[in-house]
Amino acid sequence: MTTTNTDNSLGNLLDPNSASTTSSSSSMAQLNQNDFLRLMTTQLTTQDPFNPVDNTQMVAQMAQFSQVAGISQMNQSLQQLVTQMGGSNRISDAASWIGRSMLVESDIATPLRDGSYSGAVSLPNGADNVTINFLDGDGNIVHSQSATDQVAGTMPFAWDGKDDDGNVAASGPLTVQVVARVSGANISPATATWTSIAGIQSPANGGATQLVTGLGVLSPEDAIRLA
Repeated sequence: MTTTNTDNSLGNLLDPNSASTTSSSSSMAQLNQNDFLRLMTTQLTTQDPFNPVDNTQMVAQMAQFSQVAGISQMNQSLQQLVTQMGGSNRISDAASWIGRSMLVESDIATPLRDGSYSGAVSLPNGADNVTINFLDGDGNIVHSQSATDQVAGTMPFAWDGKDDDGNVAASGPLTVQVVARVSGANISPATATWTSIAGIQSPANGGATQLVTGLGVLSPEDAIRLA
């Protein structure tokens, strides 16, 4: 959960100099190794030769800086570990999708694990008649189905992938051609199809995790629905 500091936000809006002042103060409060060495060199070159800096004090200052530098490096290492663990969690979340199916906007249907094809058609104004054709790679109609008097909304469709005799009629990707007739005019409504999720891909550079599906590599954000 993200928490917004209202006081700081209002301060930044009311005082245009507040942001720059905060930034400058933060920068001044952080000293790196080069700054420390520069300060030490300046101290040595400007010290009183008759009253030089005590060696014990110098060693104590160097030890203190080494301790601070070590803590800074530890913080960086912890931050990297947190980032890696966050990436692992994202991978784990995406991995839970393996074996499931996702509905995505597409006019290409791929067979699900049981060999069936399914999807949905968007009909914002309903339709008097809807015809759904499944076409192979050569444009031949492998299967056709129709429905009448559809109300406004989403109309699901499905086909078991078999012909009238129960034989497998298709086993690969098919193009879904939808023609809806509304008030005497033919329209081509938006179509979505279900596809199986077979695996995940996680880039080594920490990029977004992708899903390996029957439609190719897709983003989890492409999912309209998950089943």
